[in-house]
Amino acid sequence: MAKPMTKTQIVAAIAEKSDITKKQAVIALETVVALSYKGAKDGFTIPGLGKLVVVNRKKRKGRNPATGESIVIPAKKVLKFRIAKAAKDAIVPAKK
Repeated sequence: MAKPMTKTQIVAAIAEKSDITKKQAVIALETVVALSYKGAKDGFTIPGLGKLVVVNRKKRKGRNPATGESIVIPAKKVLKFRIAKAAKDAIVPAKK
């Protein structure tokens, strides 16, 4: 299995593909990241890749692994990334 790309490799690929400098590619990448952080509360979509959505998780029962004692895990909001169908089909082809 191949290793995931590093930030430096992503920046270099963006710069080469877009015919811009690496410095400009870093700014573009950091801008997308900053926009996703800012827009995550309302849902942030990157067309063709997926979207960030806020999900309300209900309280649930759990177990302390050290003591075996039952505990209640409180309800909370969590951020999830839902991958786009096109991205999923690129990795796992759709069944026919």
